[in-house]
Amino acid sequence: MKKLAGPLRRALIYGVISYSGLVLINNSELNLPNMWIVYLPMFIGVYVATQWLDRKIGD
Repeated sequence: MKKLAGPLRRALIYGVISYSGLVLINNSELNLPNMWIVYLPMFIGVYVATQWLDRKIGD
């Protein structure tokens, strides 16, 4: 069970942060021709934040 705790924790952190980011961006009324201009940096930031939080929580 301990082997499964790390990946589940990271998936939960990633899911919560990325869903919150998507809600924030989609409700911001941005009208860009290509929304990936906003989504790509957000997902990179979410990945970095997930790794950082996982290290903080996992120790």
